Amino acid sequence: MIGIVDVGGGTRGIYGAGVFDRCLDDGIIFDYVIGVSAGSANAAAYTAGQRGRNYVFYTDYSFRKEYMSAGNLLKTGSYLSLDYIYGTLSNTDGDYPLDYDALAASPVNFDVVTTDANTGEPVYLNKKDLKKDDYWFFKASCCVPVVCRPYTVNGTPYYDGGISDPVPLRRAFAMGCDKVVVILTKPRDAEISNKRNALAGKILQNKYPASAKKVAACNDLYLQSVEAAKRLEKEGKVLIIAPDDIGELKTLSKDKSVLHKLYWKGYGDAAEIKKFIET
Repeated sequence: MIGIVDVGGGTRGIYGAGVFDRCLDDGIIFDYVIGVSAGSANAAAYTAGQRGRNYVFYTDYSFRKEYMSAGNLLKTGSYLSLDYIYGTLSNTDGDYPLDYDALAASPVNFDVVTTDANTGEPVYLNKKDLKKDDYWFFKASCCVPVVCRPYTVNGTPYYDGGISDPVPLRRAFAMGCDKVVVILTKPRDAEISNKRNALAGKILQNKYPASAKKVAACNDLYLQSVEAAKRLEKEGKVLIIAPDDIGELKTLSKDKSVLHKLYWKGYGDAAEIKKFIET
């Protein structure tokens, strides 16, 4: 059983979009797919067979003020309008609907990671939990702390899955995978500081203390998870696909030329996957 993990990373997630589009072009069908944050959207389009869908979201829609802007922050308290991304644009009557019927019918077992804001623990949601034109678990998985208010469903507030399980490799193996491809959107040996996250943790401390702790230390958890992936890679159980350089691209950066290059970098790097799954 072969699985793939997409860690997301805001607009850096376009790298993963390129990887998945190459997989579709090469006819690669994974048994299990799990996405975190923006990686959940990449994984959904892949599972639905919608090649190129996420490229449009990263290079066109993300530049719309309705998608992310200071105006959204002032009006709603969230810089990202998750309802616009996964509702207005993605619903049946939207600009680029998610092909729900194809996703539901796909043989791919598809999971998404989000975080319970109250407990700070990961919550894993399966495509069976999804309903047409009610794509709340993408909204929950992509709800970046501080940048967005928590996304609340049935009384439970959710935050980005990346704060509790940024590289859900353990989940993939627990679901029965023998080999797993891991898509990173930063160089595999990137050095990452918790300095900015410590400030975000302080902001969340009063209302969501459990999540605040996870946010403050999430980069440490990410690095630990990447190191685990590297060890398994030496055993032939994991293949890490990661950009060798992302320049100055940040999580919510908007630079069409850089995004375009990162997409094609992911598309090219994904050439390694076919050999990995066939050996």
